[in-house]
Amino acid sequence: MKALLRHIVDKIRTHLMYSTHQRLDKLSMLLGRQLSLHNSHLASKATLGGGQESIPIESSEFSVYSQNGEDGIIDFLLHILDLSEYPHAFVEFGVENYTESNTRFLLKLRNFQGLVIDGSQKNIDYIKRDEVYWKHDLHAQCEFITKDNINAIIQKWLDSRGLDNVALLSIDIDGNDYYVWESLTCISPAIVIIEYNALFGATQSVNIPYKEDFSRFEAHHSGLYFGASIRALIDLGKHKGYTFVGADSSGTNLFFVKQELLKNIQPFRIYPLEEYCKRHHARQSRDKNGKLNFVSHTQRNDLIATLPLHNLQTQH
Repeated sequence: MKALLRHIVDKIRTHLMYSTHQRLDKLSMLLGRQLSLHNSHLASKATLGGGQESIPIESSEFSVYSQNGEDGIIDFLLHILDLSEYPHAFVEFGVENYTESNTRFLLKLRNFQGLVIDGSQKNIDYIKRDEVYWKHDLHAQCEFITKDNINAIIQKWLDSRGLDNVALLSIDIDGNDYYVWESLTCISPAIVIIEYNALFGATQSVNIPYKEDFSRFEAHHSGLYFGASIRALIDLGKHKGYTFVGADSSGTNLFFVKQELLKNIQPFRIYPLEEYCKRHHARQSRDKNGKLNFVSHTQRNDLIATLPLHNLQTQH
């Protein structure tokens, strides 16, 4: 009898939690739709001949599922750019369980097709149990991404959907991001979002040395040693035909747009690169026991100052 009652209580609790989650999700999406309308008006000011000042992309930020306002910036760029030549599709890797991501709002609001990749099978299994997985054309794949396998992974998905490109690419793998974007040739998205390491500063074009099995917290216990500097990624973007259009206000992600798509757009407001590094105040560093130690300001730089960096300026 007790087991039966416990089973009934668990069922009721699960139902109530699910119902509450559903209602909160609907409210979040409703708010997101209203903010998207605001971005539509903001985008109309950015057309050439509008007599308006340049607009910083941070002014369009909002988060429904993203961590740092990326939902709003992506939404704004989609309002302002002519993507008629691009399929309504995206690729995002480093998504964890996809509850917090850069493309979930895009998937639900605009019904894009998508490929999401994560190195944890547990995360991929979670995504496949999420109702978003059957309500939309979302493919979740477990892979540890390297510069050598990324093209084959994406090409296989493209072929399965009859696609030859995507509109948006989001890269956040906490390590070899630069090398993966550099190696990527099977797609040429309209928009690229990529995480940068603000601690590497604005003057150096540097990234971590490539290691196929790089792990952020194995490389250094603080987790602060990863990725590439802002200058390195901007230089790479130029080489691949992209224009840097700004970063989120938290100093986490850079946004790039294909150069030819900006011909009839009022230039975005770009600040000195040092500004994009100074705005990063996150204190996510950890001690040797894996606990947050809230190190801030120049102490963060001191922790990783002796670790090797690949200087891309001397390479060229």
